[in-house]
Amino acid sequence: MRARPWPRVLLAGTLAAVLLSGCAQSVDPIERLGKKAAQKVHRPHGGSQRTYRRWGLRAPLAPAPRPARPAGGSGRAGGGLPPVLDRVPTHDKVVFLTYDEDVENDPRFVDMVRELRLPVSVFLTDSAAGRDDARVARLRAAGAAIQNHTLGHFTLRGRPYGEQRAEICGQRDRLKARLGLRPRLLRPPYGTYDRTTLRAAADCGVTAVVLWRPAPEPHGTGAPLQPGDIVRPHEAGRPPTSLSAETTRLLRRIQARGFTVARLEDYL
Repeated sequence: MRARPWPRVLLAGTLAAVLLSGCAQSVDPIERLGKKAAQKVHRPHGGSQRTYRRWGLRAPLAPAPRPARPAGGSGRAGGGLPPVLDRVPTHDKVVFLTYDEDVENDPRFVDMVRELRLPVSVFLTDSAAGRDDARVARLRAAGAAIQNHTLGHFTLRGRPYGEQRAEICGQRDRLKARLGLRPRLLRPPYGTYDRTTLRAAADCGVTAVVLWRPAPEPHGTGAPLQPGDIVRPHEAGRPPTSLSAETTRLLRRIQARGFTVARLEDYL
């Protein structure tokens, strides 16, 4: 007499149920790899979906390519003077976000830089850097590069060499004393300078004088973005809003044009 096949049927049914229940669960593919393997997986630049949406972006920032070598600013112009740049010569579809002392007016900006991992450069005067050392330290810890904007934020052009050198070297020395760094980029106040400024900057160890180009306006108005543009989110003369809100609007335009944000210091 042949044995009944029901134990095999029962076993097959149990296995099918287990497989079906496993397929029904939504498991993160990264979680299946295990902790060590997951650490090697590249997650999107700019944080999680919740993070970039919290800051008003529809998608994370694309990772910026790392240049094989500095594209500009590593050498000196004629006469040993630092170059003056509002655009870095590169074919990479990247732009560079730069800020002045207006970062002090928006306490949320530090959180934005940290959470989105924004590679920004901030040019500070002594009054801005000294107003809140703790905030500047947090900004630097968030990933921002701190650079030179002179001691007193007055026009350098037309002033004697000694005065200009004191403004540039003085702020360099203050930043070193307070933050332990020696900035090598200079943004002259109001973007004005002369040959004396460049001489003084060179003598203070400046490798590039950084200006900026107008930020792109909504609806395609204004100058189109070009690879290597150095931009500043807030332009003088526009009604002031929060710096984080202006940065979000600019980031949307950058993404819409197929660009991303890179660290200026990696290219200079």
